[in-house]
Amino acid sequence: MCRNIRVLYNFQPPTTKDEIRAAALQYVRKVSGLNKPSHLDEAAFEAAIDQVAQSTSMLLKRLNAKAPVRTREGEREKARERWKKRALREDAQG
Repeated sequence: MCRNIRVLYNFQPPTTKDEIRAAALQYVRKVSGLNKPSHLDEAAFEAAIDQVAQSTSMLLKRLNAKAPVRTREGEREKARERWKKRALREDAQG
């Protein structure tokens, strides 16, 4: 999975439309292999982003969380810890 696509489910405050659209954009870029489409493909690219964003919104609304609610700061802290562990492993290997 693309590293730029983040977990969007079960957040407080709730995930925003902008966050959903950014994830949809990353997904469409990844599967198309295009960072920016040509002028001819722009409409198809934008339509795909809209459809993925809409499907993502629908999915997030329909899921029923059993896990504790996530916070953005908590997720950032987890990412920092993963980065530190990865850096330590790389130092030990090289």
